Amino acid sequence: MNFSQSIVLENNRVRLRPLDTADFEALKPAAFDPAVWQFTLSRADDAVSLADYLATAVLDREAGRRYAFAIIDRATGQLVGSTSYYNIVPADQRLSIGYTWLGREFQGSGLNRAAKHLLLSYAFDHLGYERVELETDARNQQSQQAMRRMGATEEGTLRRHRLTQGGIRRDTVIFSIIRPEWEGLRQSVFREYYA
Repeated sequence: MNFSQSIVLENNRVRLRPLDTADFEALKPAAFDPAVWQFTLSRADDAVSLADYLATAVLDREAGRRYAFAIIDRATGQLVGSTSYYNIVPADQRLSIGYTWLGREFQGSGLNRAAKHLLLSYAFDHLGYERVELETDARNQQSQQAMRRMGATEEGTLRRHRLTQGGIRRDTVIFSIIRPEWEGLRQSVFREYYA
């Protein structure tokens, strides 16, 4: 994966483009809601933490650790959240999708699934990867249900896996989609994006 490339992905519902520090003002309405950050590793629900979040995302991309995208609702042009590729291991042809958050009014709207479609398509069809992993806090039932609905396989729970906000050690539930499953999911779960 080329971290210096400006990757723009788009389907009939959502547009993904590199997240940038200049997105601060546009992201404030979606980000400044503490409920959005309940199960995340860090928070970005005020001016200082959002500025830090954006700066870290840019630095992580420059260092080749994480490629963060802005999620844009194509119907309104509104920037509604962010999602990322991370844990990218070209030698093993695998990566993770995560660091995903959406403003509360956009949760359950289909925008997350549309964004995941783009990220999965790019990983399997463009990068030629064999495995995409997704992880979530074991307390986040909404996220787990969304992963199951999009056809990801639950592989297990990593106990006390990551340190999260407030010094809490969370259990992490791991899901995956592998290349042999992708074509079937494309034609069932994600078929609306190929009409």
